[in-house]
Amino acid sequence: MTSPAGAGRFAPSPSADLHIGNLRTALLAWLFARSTGRRFLMRVEDLDDRTDTDIADRQLADLAALGITWDGPAERQSAHRDRYDAVVDELAARGLLFECYCSRKDIAAAPRAPHAPEGAYPGTCRDLTEAQRAQRRQQTGRPPALRLRSDVTSYTVHDVVHGDYTGVVDDFVVRRGDGVPAYNLAVVVDDAASGIDQVVRGDDLLASSPRQAYLAHLLGHPPPVYAHVPLVLNADGARLAKRDGAVTLAEIGVGRALTQIAESLGYTAPTPEGMLAEFDPGRLPRAPWVYRPG
Repeated sequence: MTSPAGAGRFAPSPSADLHIGNLRTALLAWLFARSTGRRFLMRVEDLDDRTDTDIADRQLADLAALGITWDGPAERQSAHRDRYDAVVDELAARGLLFECYCSRKDIAAAPRAPHAPEGAYPGTCRDLTEAQRAQRRQQTGRPPALRLRSDVTSYTVHDVVHGDYTGVVDDFVVRRGDGVPAYNLAVVVDDAASGIDQVVRGDDLLASSPRQAYLAHLLGHPPPVYAHVPLVLNADGARLAKRDGAVTLAEIGVGRALTQIAESLGYTAPTPEGMLAEFDPGRLPRAPWVYRPG
């Protein structure tokens, strides 16, 4: 399984301080990469205008305090807008994009073919004529999003934790109407540019992996090794959030956070190096970790 030239990564979005669930996922991504001889890279996903530089700095400081190391400086997506624009231009030149003027409300209200997957784009703008596009521009008064003209409806990826997973691939957005590259495009482009061939993240993102793997295929990139790990939930079974009490590293403390993470994974050593010595992907818990502060 050793892949000296490959890399794993952790890619937080700096919209809020990392909580214990984020830190656990970051540590698992580090364990997967280091246990297979890969480099480990850090990427700050700061394309959205809701992100904050100060929060990004605190996130990186928390990860370092936990003992997570990465190779080279942390990369920031905001420094690579040209990279995404070049790929969008390439897809457009290949006839693989179309303009979409639909709002979320429009998509939710649109009729769908029988058995169409819930939430899949219904194809409203896929085959508009130029005259119809001009009319929609005038009606909406806003720039269109760009969607991928997919020629499949599903795609299968292999996941280390979940096995083969087949998910929906619709005409998904690659660039938003405000010009910001969409998540599904940015992560594929960044992973390929950085030589990342292993993606470890929370299993709430498993459903997005077929879209990303399909786009990687269109761009000529092999899909990464995926491992979608269970989330951390609160006592009510909902996703962990700030309102659940002491959940950030500043509130918990480094030593206690490492001990809690180690115990949740069944490890005896409360250090990254100690956990690495015990790490076995086949023994990872498959159920979410219910976190109770205190």
